Amino acid sequence: MPLLYHFIIATTVLGSFLMHGCATLPKDFERPVSHAYTDTGDTLLGQARRDEIAAHPGQAGFLPLGNGLDAFVARAVLAHVAERSIDVQYYLLHNDLVGALFIDQLLKAADRGVRVRLLVDDMDLGGRDLGAAALDSHPNMEVRIFNPFSRKTGRLSQFVTRMGSVTRRMHNKSFTVDNQATILGGRNIGNEYFEADPSLAFADLDVLVIGPVVEEVSTAFDLYWNSELAYPALVLKGQPPTPEEIEQKRQKLSEFVAQQSDSAYLVALRDSDLANNIRQNTVRFYWGKAEVVYDLPEKIQQDFDQTQYHLAPQLGPYFAGVQKELIIFSPYFVPGKEGTAFLTQLSRRGVRVRILTNSLASTDVGIVHSGYAKYRKDLLRDGVELYEMNKRLTPQQRKEKKGPHGSSKASLHAKSFVFDRQTVFIGSLNLDPRATLHNTEIGVVLESTELGGGMGEWFDENIGKIAFKLELKKGKDKVERIVWHGFEDGKPVEFNTDPYTGFWRRFGVGFMGLLPIESQL
Repeated sequence: MPLLYHFIIATTVLGSFLMHGCATLPKDFERPVSHAYTDTGDTLLGQARRDEIAAHPGQAGFLPLGNGLDAFVARAVLAHVAERSIDVQYYLLHNDLVGALFIDQLLKAADRGVRVRLLVDDMDLGGRDLGAAALDSHPNMEVRIFNPFSRKTGRLSQFVTRMGSVTRRMHNKSFTVDNQATILGGRNIGNEYFEADPSLAFADLDVLVIGPVVEEVSTAFDLYWNSELAYPALVLKGQPPTPEEIEQKRQKLSEFVAQQSDSAYLVALRDSDLANNIRQNTVRFYWGKAEVVYDLPEKIQQDFDQTQYHLAPQLGPYFAGVQKELIIFSPYFVPGKEGTAFLTQLSRRGVRVRILTNSLASTDVGIVHSGYAKYRKDLLRDGVELYEMNKRLTPQQRKEKKGPHGSSKASLHAKSFVFDRQTVFIGSLNLDPRATLHNTEIGVVLESTELGGGMGEWFDENIGKIAFKLELKKGKDKVERIVWHGFEDGKPVEFNTDPYTGFWRRFGVGFMGLLPIESQL
């Protein structure tokens, strides 16, 4: 969310000099209440693995989706077989190839009579009200925008005049079909999350979940869908689109999708591992207990100390209960003083703590890296193992590859925690103040030694190939300095400063680390 972060900085510096204005939103409109269907056991998805679910009472089946192609295929297949409902909730929905293919799948389901509810945060929707309203006009499709910006003034100014309101976003990501299957994880909807461009290398993770626990995701979705912060797209548009505008939008989308039928990306999707496993009927689920954890939508409206609305306390027992090993994947990692103290305490009592996050060269949000960098020495000093993605972006590549929302296209984006190789969290939660305090998140905790063990083994075997390992060394002058160990073209390399970065980038990040803005990161 780099665009938001940079605006946060601007408002921190300028806020005391600017008068707070009042951006108005529509009032006195209808927001029909609706809920997930519960009588869906007779659907194709309800019947597909009925015997397998019955053989695992009280458990969930889950299929990790670490490959971007598989992650899109999973969503497309679920949309294709949907019979009653599709509930979609995302932070970002890009206007690109993947976004178009995704919307096309939803529209085709709606054309078949499937009820589609699409809930999207407003962060990515500037200038797209007509398209959202056109979708909302479909008789079987509703579109709602969460925590919208006012349409009566510029967005940039609202980051100042509505500081503490529009700076808190719905970061949730879920895709639920017929209340029988759901996908949770780190991916938004856009090219960089689903390998839609050969030059992109976004490391991410979702999980497809089946079983009774899916109803918990539907419950969470309904809370957001019926929240006073969810505005119907037609209400925000003001004037409904004309039949001609709707037809033009639909025709343009249909023509674009038709043109992609033999494209390299569609061919790759059809030949993905999951697509082949589906054809060969060899898709295999892990099974174990599962718990869905999520922030309540009211979190955005409440003070930070109102933790009854927060996801973080739900995860607390899992972190506190670790006995031997904790593995953390978090693209944005700002532990703060309390988090640093907790992790170092774990390490001192014999727990092996290993953390993979972005390096300064691979991150798309330098200001967040400044919040993390100040804690590296304290963590390393007490035995916490730090790994940073071994990715190299030149300034020109960063400029070319970083879109309006800052995806550097060579970053870690997965958010997952592995507890003692027995329990795994997969979701939208970064370990930084913005995720734990400001935004809303969702994820699932899965109990499976097979899944947890597999992720631990993957870390053991691959971490040296994809990341730098940080070491704290004392020089002859007795000063502690960080050394980065990694590989370049298959040969071991060592860096004494943040790898692949120039002086001015390091200086700028170091300077930002001096600002009193950590709570906003």
